[in-house]
Amino acid sequence: MTSIEGSVALVTGGSRGIGRALVQDLYERGAKKVYATARDPRTVTHPDAVPLALEVSDPASVAAAAEQAQDVTVLINNAGAAVNANFLDSPVDDVRREFETNFYGPLLVTRAFVPVIERNGGGHILNVHSVLSWIGLAGSYSASKAAFWSQTNSLRLDLKPRGIEVTGLHVGYVDTDMTAKIDAPKSTPEGVAAQALDGIESGAFEVLADDLTRQVKAGLSADPGVLYPQLVA
Repeated sequence: MTSIEGSVALVTGGSRGIGRALVQDLYERGAKKVYATARDPRTVTHPDAVPLALEVSDPASVAAAAEQAQDVTVLINNAGAAVNANFLDSPVDDVRREFETNFYGPLLVTRAFVPVIERNGGGHILNVHSVLSWIGLAGSYSASKAAFWSQTNSLRLDLKPRGIEVTGLHVGYVDTDMTAKIDAPKSTPEGVAAQALDGIESGAFEVLADDLTRQVKAGLSADPGVLYPQLVA
């Protein structure tokens, strides 16, 4: 288990939505320092956060961020994109772009910061997934998040002997810019952030942040016709 109090955290995509809420809650729980990354660090508004420029899909940008943040003990891979490319009709480059941000991006960040966390005595990584990790309703987005979920499960095994715990956060609709046009019940970013940090402090392997996510996860053992009723309609 990892204590937030006294930790040094880095939150990718820390300027808005869930990322901004995580930065706020980390400080409220006693984090010593929080790096909040964004493509444009001027968009980071928390008064105590340390703004840090980062493009997760750019290896040079990732390396530069890791060089500047050598005291990190908690890494939160929150930054992501929602291209939602259709596998039949969209340009394949759109699919690749989704994977560059949602799969390869956090992989690059994790690989850069694992040695940092290890040198600092161990710590924790939180990866932000989606209920769509488990149900293919959003084309390339679902596929990229499913691959990211698998990455998280592998990293959890690889990093345990190195003193680094790994938690996967799965969420449904959250009231952020990404879901502004969706008319459905939504969780608040603050509520999701609180559950995520509770998961870090309790050493949870996974955090299921809402009823929809828990329902879909519970249905994974069922026949695909249960998860995809349109197949049998």
